[in-house]
Amino acid sequence: MAYSDPQSSALIELPADAPIQLFDLKTQQAQIRPALEQRWIDILDHGRFIGGPEVTECEAKLAEITGAADAVAVGSGTQALVMPLLAMGIAEGDAVFIPGFTYNATANAVLLSGGYPVIVDIDPDTFNMDPADLVRKIDAVKAEGKLTPRAIMPVDLYGLPADYSAIQAVADAHGLRVIADGAQAFGGKDNGRWVGNLAEITATSFYPTKTLGGYGDGGAILCQDTDFADRMRSIRWHGTGDNRKESVRVGINGRCDSIQCAVVLEKLTLFDAERDRRIAAAAIYNERLEGVVGLQKALEGQENGYGLYTVRVPNRTEVRAKLSDAGIPSGIYYDMAIHQMPAFSHLAEPGSLPVCEAAAEESLSLPMHPYLSADQVNRVCDVLIEEVKA
Repeated sequence: MAYSDPQSSALIELPADAPIQLFDLKTQQAQIRPALEQRWIDILDHGRFIGGPEVTECEAKLAEITGAADAVAVGSGTQALVMPLLAMGIAEGDAVFIPGFTYNATANAVLLSGGYPVIVDIDPDTFNMDPADLVRKIDAVKAEGKLTPRAIMPVDLYGLPADYSAIQAVADAHGLRVIADGAQAFGGKDNGRWVGNLAEITATSFYPTKTLGGYGDGGAILCQDTDFADRMRSIRWHGTGDNRKESVRVGINGRCDSIQCAVVLEKLTLFDAERDRRIAAAAIYNERLEGVVGLQKALEGQENGYGLYTVRVPNRTEVRAKLSDAGIPSGIYYDMAIHQMPAFSHLAEPGSLPVCEAAAEESLSLPMHPYLSADQVNRVCDVLIEEVKA
């Protein structure tokens, strides 16, 4: 069975038997390689390999696109999470609330800053932080009296923005700051506003397979406060002042290379078309897989950036094997909830976050990138439907 709608015309055409990839960076690179090579020549000529004009250009472009007041390029997505916590003065005894189903960088960032991650369960449909459980966890921390609630760090999992209107209301009620972990979600929207402008601070990642990636590590902090952004620029250079010699605050080496910003700038020239293609591929998945597997559901007004396309299947091992036999790659990005990992097992008891634990057992990511054809997406659906219904 094949499915298409007018939006699927955004997808590229390929031979019917074209191999399917989980990600495809080579096709993208072929379109921008001449421009990339010229940018690299320019960097070799001016010699500012760190903090060069490409960094400033990239920051300005990210702020322009997202509507953020400012953007600060940094060395990785993890640094983009750690640095705002340092700027807030997060320290021992401070609680930062994070979802329990996410990449381990979210928890590591809190611990590296000196804070204590308090794990919140997720909503089964969105995979994102459950605002109701967030309230319960804040109340429990306050009642216990050992930690001081300071911040909330939602994650825009797989590309879908968290419920920021509800989370911000909770934050305002308790006097907490909100730092969005938008590493997977550049291109996502909520009621017309881009990820990067949904919370006062947003961290994103330039890891190569992200919707907007470089060719190495890198990331950015998007801020609604330009003074806070300037503080990030100081922290990324060991907390130094304008002369970059004397430290005026505690900082780290969080700088972003000029080469990575050059890559991001060239990828931005393709971004709108690539976003349209991701959405078109997802439209086919959504139409054909509805009622067959568990789909990630956006809230009203939200648009998924589709960094990944992830479903829930109870017989994941068998389904994945069947896909592999058919030449279809898949991914399991989080086969454990945060508190199930040895490094973080002290943060919560087994069974205390049932939705996170169920998602870890059932989630499966299907091929998702801008260079899929409609035939390829339909082939994935054919195999998945056949195996799930067997």
